[in-house]
Amino acid sequence: MERGKPKMDVRESGTRGNSADLRNHQRPPERYFSAIFHRNFPLPPPEQRTLPQQRQLQSTPGICDPAAPHTETKTGDGKPAVAIADTRYLVKVYSLNEDQQWDYLGTGHVSSVYVKRLQGVSLLVRSDSQASLILESKINSNTPYQKPQETLIIWSEAENHGVALSFQDTEGCHKIWEEICHVQGKDPSIEITQDLLEESKEEQLHEVLETNNVFDLPNCELCKLEEIDDFITSVLASPIRKERLALILGNDDYIKNLLQLFHTCEDLGDTAGLHHLHKIIKGILFLNKTALFEIMFSAECIMDVVGCLEYDPALAQPKRHREFLTQNARFKEIVPVTNGELRQKINQTYRIQYIYDILLPAPSMYEENFLSNLTTFIFLNKIEIVSMLQDDNFLSEVFAQLKNAAIDDDRRRELLLFFKEFCAFSQTLQPPKKDALFKILTELGILPVLKIVMSMEDSQIRSAATDIFTYLVEYSPSMIREFIMEEAQESEDDNLFINLVIEQMICDTDPELGGAVHLMELLRTLLDPENMHATSTKCERSEFLNFFYKHCIHNFIAPLFATTSEDICERDSEVGSNRNNTHCLNNYQTAQLLSLILELLTFCVQHHTYYIKNYILSKDLLRRVLILMNSKHTFLVLSALRFMRRMIGLKDELYNCYIIKGNLFEPVVKALLGNGTRYNMLNSAVIELFEYIRAENIKSLIIHIVEKFYKALESIEYVQTFKGLKIKYEQEKDRQNQIRKNLHSILHSKILRRSARVVDKKEEERFKGNSEEGEATMPPLEDDFQDRFKFMETEKTKENEDKVAPPKRSSSGGYKPTSSHPAAAANGTRSLQGSSTVGLTNHPNDDEKDKEDETSPRKRPHLSL
Repeated sequence: MERGKPKMDVRESGTRGNSADLRNHQRPPERYFSAIFHRNFPLPPPEQRTLPQQRQLQSTPGICDPAAPHTETKTGDGKPAVAIADTRYLVKVYSLNEDQQWDYLGTGHVSSVYVKRLQGVSLLVRSDSQASLILESKINSNTPYQKPQETLIIWSEAENHGVALSFQDTEGCHKIWEEICHVQGKDPSIEITQDLLEESKEEQLHEVLETNNVFDLPNCELCKLEEIDDFITSVLASPIRKERLALILGNDDYIKNLLQLFHTCEDLGDTAGLHHLHKIIKGILFLNKTALFEIMFSAECIMDVVGCLEYDPALAQPKRHREFLTQNARFKEIVPVTNGELRQKINQTYRIQYIYDILLPAPSMYEENFLSNLTTFIFLNKIEIVSMLQDDNFLSEVFAQLKNAAIDDDRRRELLLFFKEFCAFSQTLQPPKKDALFKILTELGILPVLKIVMSMEDSQIRSAATDIFTYLVEYSPSMIREFIMEEAQESEDDNLFINLVIEQMICDTDPELGGAVHLMELLRTLLDPENMHATSTKCERSEFLNFFYKHCIHNFIAPLFATTSEDICERDSEVGSNRNNTHCLNNYQTAQLLSLILELLTFCVQHHTYYIKNYILSKDLLRRVLILMNSKHTFLVLSALRFMRRMIGLKDELYNCYIIKGNLFEPVVKALLGNGTRYNMLNSAVIELFEYIRAENIKSLIIHIVEKFYKALESIEYVQTFKGLKIKYEQEKDRQNQIRKNLHSILHSKILRRSARVVDKKEEERFKGNSEEGEATMPPLEDDFQDRFKFMETEKTKENEDKVAPPKRSSSGGYKPTSSHPAAAANGTRSLQGSSTVGLTNHPNDDEKDKEDETSPRKRPHLSL
């Protein structure tokens, strides 16, 4: 016994007692509890009870105080318990186990007693036959009890541990319920004393209550078909009863006997019996049990099952499915099958798939799991078939015939259709077995065979080959890429397998281009860098993309170049119109193909940044793409716009310069203005493009758009995008002007400081010369020095001509030279020298300061003279 859990002495009753009288108990309502399980808290011992507790115990009907006269009974440990005088009621006891299932514990009589050991009122259930204790449960004040119906009481003993009592009569249930409510201080008229148990537990209990009763399947007789039909239909609503019925049906020949009755009904023309058999067989299928499928789908029974399912009561006349399966659906042996077990498994799988797809109704969203085991049954059959074929020499024979150039197209078509179905079955294999299978297929030469058949004229052969190629690409794109690059070393570009795939895409004759769409998805998978691997010896991404852009992309975009070649004008001129290719651009099939090409090119812009960028710039590809905006098909216009949007979304300044230089926004603006006030996809896509440029503040494009197209776009006021572009443009212009002014000021200051350093150097040289000649006086400044600084005097404004202005600090940290008065120059060279020296040498920058520190020892002796 685990600590903390209430004691429950559960023993299996050796006899059913009066259990037959309990079979007709009432069915609980659909929903009556949700569980919150609580721990039990025992009542305090008598000496520690509060007065209200003692009064409540004494006032409880049928419960006596230990000091009062009573009838003595024994608890599970043999100790006496205080009990009601022979007031016991027949019940069934159920317990919720750890797997959340209701277990039947036994049948006995329940009584309410005061157990000294538990210090509280308890429910005891004792078996009459063995006098053994089935249940001992203390009524705790905080335990949730519920009476969902007149003969059922449920409560939780502990977490995930529920107990239920099913009474023989309502009187006993009512009395025990009153005693529980009195102990907990509740009104007996209520049905719930505390929190509720979980609904699922209630449903499981109800099912256990039902299945504990007699489960009598009607005898398999012609006169009881209606009764059998009703019985199986009622069982389908209860998972536990379904399990029990499946066990009964699987342990004897009941199903086979039913199928014998089917032949009898057919011979007698008993339509009502055949309708009942239809519902009975369908109900047995819906039990969803593999053991029953083994019986029903055996070679002996499967056609009779199909026959029963033909007689649907909803149909006026039965369908002839057996006739179709035996006469029309014949097994074709493309290569002779010598294995009898393999032949039988193929036939069985086909017929089961037929039953599932044709004869059984499509499950609704609420019935998806009704036939889950049936789909698993089919799945496992397919795995067996593939394994048997793989272990035999069957595949070698198939490939030998496919490689034989002498066989006719009919034979080749049958071989390919078989191999397509084989590849479809192989998708069910687990990864290790699938790896082994595709390794065998590669060794047998699957890709060279596909290269041969994909170039044939027969559309069925090409379609089957494309489907097989799809399975291979989905399994291993790297294997296909490796084959393609190895092939390039031996073949010309026009004969490459990937170029053959591209040709099939471009030349698709389907008006809706179904095959082209399929092949485009395969090309996208092969070009996706996400599934390319890199090792220490090679990088698959760079190798394959280099190969593709060198040998293949020109074939892929050939239709785009063919459609737009005559419309390309000079590089600096306006983007051409569709004057010569109106028919091509407006042809629906051509537009569909061009849209597919643009979709893949857009993918390349996103994932092949370096490779596609070189191709776009070298071929002027965007200019050609934008010509497609002249098409009347909006989907093609949007594809072209999407391509440009993806380029701009990369925020690559090289792309931006290319767009600006080519004036490639012009067809976009024309399309927007030509769309007028219509609110459609084109309008939204163009607005979003300009809004993205504004939000991301792509300066070069903003300046180009505003300067080139703002006048045409300023009238569009239903969005603030273009006004926002104008604001961004003006902010950028202001910023550039400010930068220009700052640069001018900095440049001017640097020129002055450079001139000052020249003056200092000349002065130093003069001082050196004078010191060598023994002269202590400073010579007058030379004329060129005065000429060099004439511009300083002209910088004064007229307002300050007669005022003394202090030296102004420049942005670089130096001072600009100023003249205090126009006559200052007349004071001679010494006064100019003084003002110049002060103005040009104060507050040098760090570099100049370091230089002056180095030369100062030379200057100071001379200046002291």
